[in-house]
Amino acid sequence: MIAERDGITQEELVLNLGPQHPSTHGVFRMVLECRGESIVGVTPHMGYLHRGFEKLAERRSAVQYQPYPDRWDYLAAMFDEMAYIGAGEALIGIEVPMRVEWLRGIVMELNRLSSHLLWLGTFLLDVGALSPFLYTFREREMILDLLMELTGARLTYSYLRFGGVAHDAEDIWLKKIRAGIPYFRRRVREYRQLIDENEIFCQRVQNIGIIDGNTAIRYGLSGPMLRSSGVKWDLRHSRPYGIYRQIETPVMSREKGDTFSRYQVRMDEMEGSLDLLTMFLEGIEAGPIHAKVPKNIKFPEKEIYYAVEGPRGELGVYLVGDGTPHAKRMKIRPPSLFNLQVLSHLLIGHTLSDAVAILGSVDIVLGEVDR
Repeated sequence: MIAERDGITQEELVLNLGPQHPSTHGVFRMVLECRGESIVGVTPHMGYLHRGFEKLAERRSAVQYQPYPDRWDYLAAMFDEMAYIGAGEALIGIEVPMRVEWLRGIVMELNRLSSHLLWLGTFLLDVGALSPFLYTFREREMILDLLMELTGARLTYSYLRFGGVAHDAEDIWLKKIRAGIPYFRRRVREYRQLIDENEIFCQRVQNIGIIDGNTAIRYGLSGPMLRSSGVKWDLRHSRPYGIYRQIETPVMSREKGDTFSRYQVRMDEMEGSLDLLTMFLEGIEAGPIHAKVPKNIKFPEKEIYYAVEGPRGELGVYLVGDGTPHAKRMKIRPPSLFNLQVLSHLLIGHTLSDAVAILGSVDIVLGEVDR
């Protein structure tokens, strides 16, 4: 493509990155307009999956729909379940037992750790580091083994139920988590020693993809994408739900808003999750794992918005009932979709190699983007 700028005729290259490129982390396509190695235009293209999860909620009963949320963000299935189940419980008015709240907190923070570990490994792979990718998957496998022991599945758990959870946790399972926390702390510190001051990594990720707090708010960003720009907003602290109403959750944030800051926030969050798991294990007590719920669950003629703080940000469900067993309408608020909207702001003016690093720092899962 030939373009004339400032009276000078220059040739611009239109480059398609994805949807099969591994650095796009799924079926996502970016059309980049480049002048040399510099990016002068960005057009993100989404919509390659079209799975219809919101419409399916109108065709399935509340109970029949329970396995579906795991497939939205399949790397953070416990949070998908909590968003849907929590919305339904709030709409119906179900109060869950305290042991259920503790167990939900434990599985969600384990899931946050596993999600951040996968992000860390693939992000470093994007910028050219192979060894940490193998290390993070080693630790992630241990967490998946724990979740499989509790739920019978490694990715899509279907563990949460309206008013409770599918299975109680045995004492031996809780002891395994308690014994594993010091191990994971050492590993996270090992990652930071390996990565934080690595000269090549720092040159690749510092001072690129900068977004300030006000701009981040205007774009509707959430999670680490927002907190890395100095905005201290975490739903576990700012609008607590479930077990987070019983404890004080620290908010991990950084000020610079660049790609390195997003990395730092997620590393801080992993250490924070280990602290929360310690508190949950100290506070959990015996009790029932189910509340009394109607045999045939029906959503009353009301509406509710219920949101949780997932690994990628605010994951919300807007649920409308009409007195029948299925939703009249359901709308999912996926953080990856909102976080992707800022790509043009982040990429223009940077180079092609920067584009891969910046996109990796967003931490997207296309399953929740194309619902």
